[in-house]
Amino acid sequence: MKARRNKKQVPSFRKLLKTSKVKLENKLKNKQFKQQSNLKKYRKEQRKLRQAVKDAVSKKPITLEEPKKKRPGKRIEREEEEEEEALPLDMMDEDDLQLMKDLGQRASFLTRDLSSSEPVHNKKRKHEHVIDKYEKIPRSLQTAPEKELIHLLPIKDKSGIIPQTREKPVADTNQDEEDQEEMELEEEIIEDPIRELTIEEHLIERKKKLQEKKLHIAALASAILSDPESNVKKLKELRSMLMEQDPDVAVTVRKLVIISLMELFKDITPSYKIRPLTEAEKSTKIRKETQKLREFEEGLVSQYKFYLENLEQMVKDWKQRKLKKSNVVSLKAYKGLAEVAVKSLCELLVALPHFNFHNNIIVLIVPLMNDVSKLISEMCCEAVKKLFKQDKLGQASLGVIKVISGFVKGRNYDVRPEMLKTFLCLRIKEVEVKKDTEDINKPQKFMTFKEKRKNLSRMQRKWRKAEEKLERELREAEASESAEKKLQLHTETLNIVFVTYFRILKKAQRSPLLPAVLEGLAKFAHLINVEFFDDLLVVLHGLIESGNLSYQESLHCVQTAFHILSGQGDVLNIDPMKFYTHLYKTLFKLHAGATNEGVETVLKCLDVMLTKRRKQVSQQRALAFIKRLCTLALHVLPNSSIGILATNRVLMQTFPKTDLLLDNESQGSGVFLPELDQPEYCNAQNSALWELHALRRHFHPIVRTLAAHLIAGAPVEGSEALKPELSRRSAVELFAAHSMAAMTFNPPVETLGSRRKDKILQGNAFLNEDLNQLTQRLCNEVATQLPLDFTKYLKTSLR
Repeated sequence: MKARRNKKQVPSFRKLLKTSKVKLENKLKNKQFKQQSNLKKYRKEQRKLRQAVKDAVSKKPITLEEPKKKRPGKRIEREEEEEEEALPLDMMDEDDLQLMKDLGQRASFLTRDLSSSEPVHNKKRKHEHVIDKYEKIPRSLQTAPEKELIHLLPIKDKSGIIPQTREKPVADTNQDEEDQEEMELEEEIIEDPIRELTIEEHLIERKKKLQEKKLHIAALASAILSDPESNVKKLKELRSMLMEQDPDVAVTVRKLVIISLMELFKDITPSYKIRPLTEAEKSTKIRKETQKLREFEEGLVSQYKFYLENLEQMVKDWKQRKLKKSNVVSLKAYKGLAEVAVKSLCELLVALPHFNFHNNIIVLIVPLMNDVSKLISEMCCEAVKKLFKQDKLGQASLGVIKVISGFVKGRNYDVRPEMLKTFLCLRIKEVEVKKDTEDINKPQKFMTFKEKRKNLSRMQRKWRKAEEKLERELREAEASESAEKKLQLHTETLNIVFVTYFRILKKAQRSPLLPAVLEGLAKFAHLINVEFFDDLLVVLHGLIESGNLSYQESLHCVQTAFHILSGQGDVLNIDPMKFYTHLYKTLFKLHAGATNEGVETVLKCLDVMLTKRRKQVSQQRALAFIKRLCTLALHVLPNSSIGILATNRVLMQTFPKTDLLLDNESQGSGVFLPELDQPEYCNAQNSALWELHALRRHFHPIVRTLAAHLIAGAPVEGSEALKPELSRRSAVELFAAHSMAAMTFNPPVETLGSRRKDKILQGNAFLNEDLNQLTQRLCNEVATQLPLDFTKYLKTSLR
């Protein structure tokens, strides 16, 4: 006979994952109920056993002849059931029946009550009263505690058998338990004394354990990388090592497992988002390969989710200073674990923006950008900047911007300025470019059948059909996102950014976020709607006039205003003279005694204000700015001087008539007034750029080169023209290229060597010959004591 096949299949990994939470709770409840019922059953049996012992002492014996009469209620029913299950008497022989009766007569010792002294087979009176029966039962006080009895061998006398019992002595259990524990402790100390390890032995033991854990992690990771679909279950084994309990290596092992899992997920994660299967997809029959792929995807998503939950819990434990009951990891070590967890989250944020749970990572990272720990805050801000820079479509950037905007508003604008500075890395400038190209190169529309038949021949229609088919296939193969979707995402992102900026300008003008807001407005001002330009310029000018801004912030206000006017705002009839005056007046706040943070912003402002608006700038204004910039170049750092002279070169080439500053002859009437704050009325045409001659003897070679180039009139060709590496770069690029942040000169400045002089000149050798003779004559004259009368010399000078 063939063995019966077990039809019950083992549930797959996918089905186990889909077990609902309700089922698990019901299973736990059933288990607890079963344990409680077993405990109740055991207690009931113990209670019955005690009652049976008590009945055996108190009650009278029950004979075997009349079992049904003596047993009440439920016992009678049970007895009847047992009798029905037993063999009927009519199936037994007469000899066997008689033998059973005889045995029942002789079973007196087994069935009688040992405490009774009556004869064995003394028959019961039929009409015995119930009260008399109750009176014959031995009485016992309910208040008296039950004493445990020890049954001894009975004694037989003339009246019958007398049972013998003795009370069990009550021992002091607490004292016995303490004595037993002390004995066990003494035996353990005597049998197995623990030898204390020295520091060297402890370190060697820890190194050995750590090496074993590293090999185990490496083996699991290698197996997963070699065949991810088959070994996806090993991710769970590797993730279980995050709960390492050995206090010697727990922290190190957990850090290694966090980094290993992060790298594994970056390598084995597909380049698409895994969605849950529908009911129809689950019910359809599929191939083994497809089923294997589905199980791999579901296992990967579940383990990735659990991994992110573990990282989140580590960060929460560190933030709440929460110590676990196991005390495996100390509070001090939680910070290191949290830093590694945050680093892994940042890596996954940047590397897997397309995969599942990316929004959950964003929700975790954004609050940490405002963390008290500077290291964690910078780590998260850099990750967000990196994400903005590499996000071409804008979907991930939009998710981050939404969370940041809500967080800033929820904190009432009390956040780190670095959070808003990340907005500067958004790739929103492509919107206008794409928009222009759409207007110029509109998508080609295919001809209808009627148009083809009317305008084309049969052969031409055939060729056109083949061309259209090829174009459709190329579009599908290109698989690029549509420009409309990209434009829509960028527009929504910009709206949220500007809403955040305008809220801060309106409600928190003295907030430390204002510089970041002004810097952001300066970058994205050309994308603002024209309707807001007039109001925004009024707000910016009010901020400058308030005097509450630093110099850097006021420069950002000026830059924002001119970015607005250089884009769509050039159609507006707005006079920005107040912004020109403010910049001209505050240029001398830059000097070598302070950091040159504002120089780059000044160079950008000058480019937008003068070069790009050349048609709206008068010659008097250009001359005033060139003269003041040359004066400024004398007392700033070398890299700032290079940027300023490069700006002057562009201005002299943009406004050719400004070469009159290279002549000594004055143009027109008036005297140059350098202390005047109005560039239009300072008469800069009556001055000369004498500062360039001082800069020709500067210690930096690039400054000397640019000064000589400007003295020659900033020619494009000829011997005085600049080299391509200088002429092709903008002023901002030259300023950054020759930065002195590393405390070095670029290029290195030549040091003056010690020149050995053959002839040492005496003091008289430096004097003129006539002057030397005069001094000699005065020294040889005899000194006469004359009164000092300065009035006659004063009268002589007055005449």
